[in-house]
Amino acid sequence: MFIDKIDRDVLLKPLQTVVGIVERKQPLPILSNVLIEKGDSNLKLVATDLEIQISTIRAIEANGPAEAVTVSAKKLQEILRVLPDASKVSLEIQENKLLIKSNKSRFSLQTLPAQDFPVVTNQLENASQVILKQGLLKKLLGLVQYAMAQQDIRYYLNGVLLVIDGQQIRLIATDGHRLAFVSSKLEKTHTKTEVILSRKTVNELSKLLADSEEEITLELAEKQVRLTFADIVLTSKVIDGKFPDYERVIPNYTNHLSLDRLTVLQALQRAAILSNEKFRGVRFVLTEKNLRIISSNSEQEEAQEDIENEYHGPALDIGFNVNYLLDGLNNTPAQEVTFSFGDPNSSILITVPGEEEFKYVVMPMRI
Repeated sequence: MFIDKIDRDVLLKPLQTVVGIVERKQPLPILSNVLIEKGDSNLKLVATDLEIQISTIRAIEANGPAEAVTVSAKKLQEILRVLPDASKVSLEIQENKLLIKSNKSRFSLQTLPAQDFPVVTNQLENASQVILKQGLLKKLLGLVQYAMAQQDIRYYLNGVLLVIDGQQIRLIATDGHRLAFVSSKLEKTHTKTEVILSRKTVNELSKLLADSEEEITLELAEKQVRLTFADIVLTSKVIDGKFPDYERVIPNYTNHLSLDRLTVLQALQRAAILSNEKFRGVRFVLTEKNLRIISSNSEQEEAQEDIENEYHGPALDIGFNVNYLLDGLNNTPAQEVTFSFGDPNSSILITVPGEEEFKYVVMPMRI
């Protein structure tokens, strides 16, 4: 017997941890599988798409010799998920099949040899090591990841730039139309290291990280990163490319407008309803003590929102993609935000009063 009568969740929970990177249509059939390795007293599950590898280890009471098998990750997950809660599950390897038994249920899945599973090779020579709290990294990723590009031919934009510099960690994402920047202090001093984490790596990390004080260890090398936390090890290639000079993109303006975040967020959500479906543009018409948000579409429909404020700078009429503004405001938990303006052809800078760590820049658009 490969695994005899363990709780369903002992197998399902680690499987759900690794299955996120598995896609049904793969160039190699074995990449749709999960590697299950039984040791003396633990169970290790590994999944990979050749770019990213996630492994997790759980302690179990194991009998018999160490064994390993690969089986369809999605099918196994679906089977375990629909079994009753508190079910006991047994797995048995019979030639090229994995038999799954639970009470009166029986399933037979095709397997592929464990020795053919393409485990990611270690490329972490001379890696920089950084330790921080899981909750902090989760928060930092949440403040920038929405600004990553999607399938841009400038491949270095399809991810997040992670910079370790002295006692500071910085994360930056941009798609060429907007840029999100966040930084935080580290406990120890480190030599400067920069890597670009892929979009898939960032998305998986955001799902797997706990909002807790538990630590995560980052190992950053030229071609690979490894993140170790709880009972999870995530290893990923990094994007090879030159990230844009983000410091040049972040402006320094003198015209500022502080607003309640929810007030402006809800006004933008209402205005967005009648914006052009393709271009998603809204106008900010800023005058003494008033911000007017205007949207219109090709059917001559129009929405208008007025927000009273304490603005005393020059009048401005400037257009933006409303989705970009909504992304920034939806992902910033602050109660108040500050909009900083240049001229009608300049980008807008969104910050949080009293917190220099977060900056969000959105380019203007003609409306």
